[in-house]
Amino acid sequence: MAESPESVERTIEISGAEPLLLFGFNDVYLRRIEAAFADTRLVARGDRLKLKGPSDQVDQIERVIGELVVILNRNGNLTENDVDTILDLARVGTGLQRRGGQDAILFTPQGGTIKAKTPGQARLVESARQSDIAFAVGPAGTGKTYTAVALAVSALKSRQVKKIVLTRPAVEAGESLGFLPGGFRDKVDPYLRPLYDALEDMIDSEKLRSYLERNIVEIVPLAYMRGRTLNTSFVILDEAQNATGGQMKMFLTRLGAGSRAIVTGDATQTDLPARAQSGLVQARSILEGVDGIAFVDFSKEDVVRHKLVKDIIEAYEKAGTGS
Repeated sequence: MAESPESVERTIEISGAEPLLLFGFNDVYLRRIEAAFADTRLVARGDRLKLKGPSDQVDQIERVIGELVVILNRNGNLTENDVDTILDLARVGTGLQRRGGQDAILFTPQGGTIKAKTPGQARLVESARQSDIAFAVGPAGTGKTYTAVALAVSALKSRQVKKIVLTRPAVEAGESLGFLPGGFRDKVDPYLRPLYDALEDMIDSEKLRSYLERNIVEIVPLAYMRGRTLNTSFVILDEAQNATGGQMKMFLTRLGAGSRAIVTGDATQTDLPARAQSGLVQARSILEGVDGIAFVDFSKEDVVRHKLVKDIIEAYEKAGTGS
């Protein structure tokens, strides 16, 4: 290996985990990590791991090992999928390239790859890794919801969480779904359809049906979250600009042990009554700077829909109106 001037050597001691389970049989997991960071060498000796390579990659490998220890302690074992998922998230956050040049968040049943396509999406991935609650705020078409759902599915597949809960305010119905025709699913589907669409891209249809039946994946209107406590869950509040301040507080206080949340929304597109303040706007003024909570701003430069969407957003900004 040709060492660069910033090459370092570091030895870390593995504590709180069985090295054989962490490194894999015949160090198979270590070899996967080493292959992902091409300029590094990893050598295991008992409960000690020697790292040699560029300092930034050594730092990242140490974080990867730490996250794998957490998963091992939670589940009692590691799988190749666990290792690949953590490596994929690490690559997106640092710009390190996956084999084939892809920064993967998740691999789809069709053999495709979901990855961060814009700087805003990459910042959301990194913030979601480092913070228990991340707010993704910005215009439509920037992939906020899609990226959030991909992160949730990745966490479920790697067994970092036991369930996914996706929710949106049904504000057009005033959350009074009883006045709408049809059964419960008929009433809420129009408001939750975008979440179903994202999930159907990421999870095999039979498995998704099983997840929904067993409430491993749950999609509910925000009004139905009241009074619940969600443990070891990945929770997403979409279209959060349409949540009131009280609803936002209610949602955020549903989080239990081992849970994470992403809140997405566009503060310029609220459908709330004129006198009601958006809970998304209020949350930022109250919570920005709180440890463990991150705010990620998306801009028109992050738009991944039709090229005209970016021009439309810019035109509305020039006109001084967002609704």
